[in-house]
Amino acid sequence: MPVHVYEVDRSEVKQIEKLMKYDPYLDPNLIPKSKEDKSGKTDPAVAEAIKKLREDRFANVIYARHECEIKEGRYLGIEGEKFYFYVSAPEEFLALSDEKLSKEFKTVKRAPPEIEQKYIKIKQEEEEKSNAGFGAIFG
Repeated sequence: MPVHVYEVDRSEVKQIEKLMKYDPYLDPNLIPKSKEDKSGKTDPAVAEAIKKLREDRFANVIYARHECEIKEGRYLGIEGEKFYFYVSAPEEFLALSDEKLSKEFKTVKRAPPEIEQKYIKIKQEEEEKSNAGFGAIFG
């Protein structure tokens, strides 16, 4: 699966962490609870809320449905105050992700290719160690 790594200033880490967990389709502030109706028709307020979400091109940029994490630069052996946001998702998602992040955040930008490759390598090594650990447990 394709991966993008973004560089993030410390000032926006909390917002990125919220974004990683957020799903607009589960937000009761966006989609009201449906009123009980014996006719079986969809509540007009719910239908309107869903229609608005479908019209929003970024509504389906939902990080909670993809593999993502954020790590401090020191985790990657990088000095400074930067954090790195890892996202593994289909290319179509990543293209919208690039656009959404650049519009909604002041400091978020694509990490340089060498840092992106370093993060991907570290992530793969972690997964290999994890799989080896599970193999030892379940033999």
